[in-house]
Amino acid sequence: MYRIGLGSLIGRLVLLLTTTGRKSGLPRVTPLGYDEIQNAFYIGSGIRGAESDWFKNAKANPRVHIKVGSRQFDGIAEAVTDPSRIADFIQSQLRRHPWMVGAILAADGLSRDPTRERLEAYAAKLAMLIVRPIERTGKGAGGKGGKGAGKENSGCRSALS
Repeated sequence: MYRIGLGSLIGRLVLLLTTTGRKSGLPRVTPLGYDEIQNAFYIGSGIRGAESDWFKNAKANPRVHIKVGSRQFDGIAEAVTDPSRIADFIQSQLRRHPWMVGAILAADGLSRDPTRERLEAYAAKLAMLIVRPIERTGKGAGGKGGKGAGKENSGCRSALS
């Protein structure tokens, strides 16, 4: 969809995360759901949790590249496996998107309004990345990006773009 010019349409739901393969060293692109909160991108690992290849790659090399809508930028990924932090995020998502997140929880056997204890037990099976854009330093720092794109350090573009 991004390749045929529909990035601005699906960018509200899906981003492209490029990691560096931890074994191959090659760029690996994965389409993923996300939520943007205060200029950080929260990406859930889904059913495979910390065993997802893209999660393992980002954990091994936290420098990543994101394309979302018409924006793209390099960022630093923080791997999160703490059930309490993941449960906090799920609770915030339940408040923002009660129908969608409630349906996901229900499909996984939880109630649409789980107790904190049940939510943390559920979150223990998951993992999450928080990607923050790299800030540009000095004039002339290159990079692609549209309005509101993250910024990058001068000379830090990698094979991830």
